[in-house]
Amino acid sequence: MDYDLVVIGGGLAGLTAANRAAELGLRAVVLERGGDELYPCNSRWAGGLVHLAFKDMTAGAEEIHAAIERSTGGLTEAALTHLLADEAERALAWLRGQGARFIKAGPYEWMRWVLAPPRPRTPGLDWKGRGPDVLLRALTANLAKRQGRLLRGVAAGEIVRDGGRIAGVAGTQNGGEVRFAAPAVLIADGGFQGNAELVARHIAPTAGALFQRGAGTGMGDGIRMAEAMGARLCGMDRFYGHLLGREVFENEKLWPYPILDHLAAAGVLVDAHARRFCDEGLGGVYMANETAKLDDPRGIAVVFDEAAWSTVGADNRFPPTPNDSFVRAGGTVHAADTLDALAAKIGVPADALAETVAAHNRAVDDGGYGALTPPRSNARKTAKPIAAAPFRAVQACAGITYTMGGIAIDAQARVLSEAGEPILGLYAAGSCTGGAEGGPKAGYIGGLSKAVITGLVAAEHVAQGRHG
Repeated sequence: MDYDLVVIGGGLAGLTAANRAAELGLRAVVLERGGDELYPCNSRWAGGLVHLAFKDMTAGAEEIHAAIERSTGGLTEAALTHLLADEAERALAWLRGQGARFIKAGPYEWMRWVLAPPRPRTPGLDWKGRGPDVLLRALTANLAKRQGRLLRGVAAGEIVRDGGRIAGVAGTQNGGEVRFAAPAVLIADGGFQGNAELVARHIAPTAGALFQRGAGTGMGDGIRMAEAMGARLCGMDRFYGHLLGREVFENEKLWPYPILDHLAAAGVLVDAHARRFCDEGLGGVYMANETAKLDDPRGIAVVFDEAAWSTVGADNRFPPTPNDSFVRAGGTVHAADTLDALAAKIGVPADALAETVAAHNRAVDDGGYGALTPPRSNARKTAKPIAAAPFRAVQACAGITYTMGGIAIDAQARVLSEAGEPILGLYAAGSCTGGAEGGPKAGYIGGLSKAVITGLVAAEHVAQGRHG
């Protein structure tokens, strides 16, 4: 079976690349491991918000570039930062040309472009017929019209070389071996969040203590295949996720929403010893990452007071609010008139909790956030005092959606070797790639936008004939 481009993975990045390649006259095939017509993948289950570092896709390259730099602490690959910022508006226009429909779903800038019909941010997962699912179905239909192919139930096993050049992909289908010949291969099979061994090696010492908040289909196969070809990996220690109630492991209604990020940023996030362990001011994605590093990631609790519960907890600008959807979904919010009593309810040392809250309150009063252990920033998320009884707490955990790190690529989505040189004919796109997100602040830039942009530029570079 001879093609111009073989794509591994049928998520948004893979279908974008295959469609763009077919638009440009290439013979493209997508190999998807899932056998069902509505095979699960993170992009199909996504919330549908298309943004870059929480900026409007039409904000302009300069603004978007600055936002990515702020979010990631400036430690992302410069070429990728420029690529994402420069191509944002074009990627949005391309999606609209594929039939994607958008709505404005809220007051924030990053809610300007939400795939329609929107997936409700409610307890329990509702994705069928929602914007991301509709988009993947449309891209699948478009690919067929353009004479491209999507083959389901095909597990890619290795990338084939012939005389040092990329020659295609070998894998299995229905128990038999198959091979697809092509001078260019694109890896787009997601991250490695579904692979407990890789998660334990790179992210969390007790990977099973993290809740799988996404589809869980990213097993790291593409990363393994790229590494076997001499590819460099980068940023493998960070993921996109949120804080969830710990009861989510027994109650499926407590995911993917509501999240506890905003309450934790207003109050304190403590470990099993009632001590703060991270900078809550950097937001929920960062807090989820720092939680994952703990010896006991399920031993954390979000502590706040009645004033925060009735304001931050009930802020309906980003529904569903913990107050009251978390409770209605069966989540437990502990309440007590004293901190000692609250400590007993969540099983932490009372004296340590009192010290932690007192230090937090002093910082709120005098602005001495740098004197806290660890120090807290207050620019992005505003700390609130924990002073109004009843005092409240939610026992929490980290929910992992997709991994941010992976295969190193350049601005044409070419896979880079350990020496930093392109591996000719080998490309990668979407969440199996590294270098665009993460860093010390676990900066999240937007998985859907990254998938579309890297998929587009990969296909266009293959079409230019410079891959060999």
